[in-house]
Parts: sequence; C-alpha cells; structure tokens
Amino acid sequence: MTDKLDKASGPADTPPAGSTPHEPIRAIPVRHYGRWISAVVILALVVALGYAFSQGNVRWATVPEKLFDGSIIKGLFNTIWISVASMAVGLVLGVVFAVMRLSKNPVTSTIAWFYIWLFRGTPVYVQLLIWFNLALIFPVLNLGFYKDEMTQVMTPFLAALLGLGLNEGAYMAEIVRAGIQSVDEGQTEASHALGMTQTQTMRRVVLPQAMRVIVPPTGNEFINMLKTSSLVVAVQYYDLLRAAQDIASTSFAVMEMFFVASIWYLALTSVFSVGQYYLERYYARGALRTLPPTPWQKVKANLSRFSNRKAVA
Repeated sequence: MTDKLDKASGPADTPPAGSTPHEPIRAIPVRHYGRWISAVVILALVVALGYAFSQGNVRWATVPEKLFDGSIIKGLFNTIWISVASMAVGLVLGVVFAVMRLSKNPVTSTIAWFYIWLFRGTPVYVQLLIWFNLALIFPVLNLGFYKDEMTQVMTPFLAALLGLGLNEGAYMAEIVRAGIQSVDEGQTEASHALGMTQTQTMRRVVLPQAMRVIVPPTGNEFINMLKTSSLVVAVQYYDLLRAAQDIASTSFAVMEMFFVASIWYLALTSVFSVGQYYLERYYARGALRTLPPTPWQKVKANLSRFSNRKAVA
C-alpha cells in the first residue's frame, strides 16, 4: 500500500503530470534613469566650464612651468611646517583647556571658558595682526632674565605660530571636551575604585577611549589649518601663497600663479585626507563589527559590481 502511494505521489520536486515546470526567476536590476540624466547634466556643465577657461586669457603653459619652481617648493614646505607646528600647539592647548573646563574648580573652569570664548569669538586674521603689531603696545620685551626689542622677538614665524596655534587651541578644547564627555562616567568611577588618581584615570582610561570621537574632527581641523595658513601672508611669513604672489608680481602671471597655489593646496589636503581616513579606521577597531573598506577596496567593489551588471545584462 505504501509503495502504491509513493508511486502515485512521486518525488516532492517533480511537478504534477500535465503541468508546465516553473521557469527560474530572473532578477532584473532597477534602472535609475535619474542618476544617468543628472550625471550627463553635470558632465556637460564641467565640459562647458573647462571650455570657457580654455578660451580665456590664461597662459596655461606657465602653470606646469612654475609648479615645481624653487620658490614654490620652499613656500610649500613652510606651509606644511607652520600648519603642523600650529596644530601641535593647538592640540596641546586643547587637551589642557578641555580638562580645565571640566574641572570642578571654578577658577580653572572660568579661565578655560574665557580663553575659548575669546579666541573663538575673534577672527584669526585679526589675531595674526595683533600678534605681529604687538610692538606698538610693548616696544621692549622685559622678562627680567631676558630683555630685547619686541620687533626682534616677534618674528613672522612666531606671530604666525601664536596666531594660528592659540586660535586652534580654542577649537580643539571643545573637540576634546566632547570626546571626554562621550566616555561613560562608570569608567571613571571604576578607575577611582581601583585606586587611580584623576590624572592617571584621564591618561590611561578616558583619553584612549575618547580618541575615537576626537580623531575625526581633529583631522578636519588640520585640513582646515592647511588652508587657513594662507592668512599668514598678513604677517609677512613666507608660505605657499606668498611665494606665488612674489612670482606673480614679477612675471605678471597673476591668475596662473593662483592656479599653481590651488593645485598644491588640493594635493596637500588630498594626501592628509587619506591619512585621516586610515587613522579613523585604526581607532574604529573594537567599536565596529566590520571596519569600513579602504579606498582600494571600494574601487575593487565598484569594479566587480559593474562587471556583474554587464554580465546580467
């Protein structure tokens, strides 16, 4: 009886007699026509803009000719140097004043608040000019153990370093404070229960965990610092923009030298943006289940996706 039922029913995956078998489902990707239309419109605008500049009164041969000029390279290294030094000063001041701002001592917290309020509330260009013209207020710097004319002390580099570094310290203080406050208070309480002092808790427990929140905006601040450093021409510091302006004043290639400076600024920000990405990826370990893909992994994934679409089509 069982054998008759098995023969009558047949295998489970065999369609009944007289019926047509089901065709396999063929997945058809959704066509995003709006994306293609917008891409064509943007490409047309870029081509039109490029054509307009190509027809303008620009000596394009001067751009590659002056791109690696000795004066430009010197100004480029000075730009990197003043940006790194100012960012280091700002980072140290940011950590110090962030801790002071979170202190329960009303004096230190008030001083930190006043510092942040003052340097964030005034333009960095004005601060640079104040430092550079400080000799109008104090003609002679007298510290007791050191005495000299202010014009000899306040060099263009020192004026640029103080103007950029102190201004950046105010912004970094708020970034570091936000990162410290992102760490759960239970971590601090547990550290104190283990016998750690406030300084040890901050250095060993709080700051390492706060780095995941501090690093991304710090990278953005450094990239912004690279561009803001162009303001140091106000204090006669020889940077990339100053070098381009000096060459433009003698060669009369004003726009061409601005293009040269812009190319180098774009190169610098691009290189440091890649470094910032890998730094963020490093500190994301342990916080994310899967790390974000690297730029090369993104390129490989896009190429494989494009080839798969062509195979389906």
